[in-house]
Amino acid sequence: MESLGSRIKQLRLRAKLNKAALARKVGVSDVTVSYWESGAIKQIGHERLVALAEALECSLATLLEGETTSTALLPLQHEGPLPWHRSQQAAFQLPPYLPLAIQWQQACFIVTPAPKNSFPPLEEGELALLGPTREFHQPGHYVVENEVVENEQRFNMQYLEQPPKTDAIRAILLGRWQPSTAP
Repeated sequence: MESLGSRIKQLRLRAKLNKAALARKVGVSDVTVSYWESGAIKQIGHERLVALAEALECSLATLLEGETTSTALLPLQHEGPLPWHRSQQAAFQLPPYLPLAIQWQQACFIVTPAPKNSFPPLEEGELALLGPTREFHQPGHYVVENEVVENEQRFNMQYLEQPPKTDAIRAILLGRWQPSTAP
């Protein structure tokens, strides 16, 4: 499997950027870019990953998994089955350099709220990394099943500080990325 550092270098060269130019776009030193590319720095924060993908003009999935990734962006909707039940899409395996607030060793999926579907705190255009689960792991945001209307499941996102009294949990929010706004 290709390393993140070698992907950064490959994408930098494809974008016709030298290390200094990439560093300026991302807001780091060119030494930091060298460390990323050599693998001396193995963990890169969320904001830097998003800035890197934008500077390299590629998707976050391409940056994290390369061009051959089968990870697709799945729409998260209030009604119907959850994205990983609607699609034959393979799960996203977390790379070790992606820092998260929770240790997660299971499958996960990259999703975004579908048009006309609001999942606070997620906003339109944001990416979310969801881990399918029916268990409470720690305080945080979870996708929960609210009710079934006319044989259609209905989902919402809620912040839970403790396990709910019902088995409504369907996924945990592992991470999220907001689209950058141009200055």
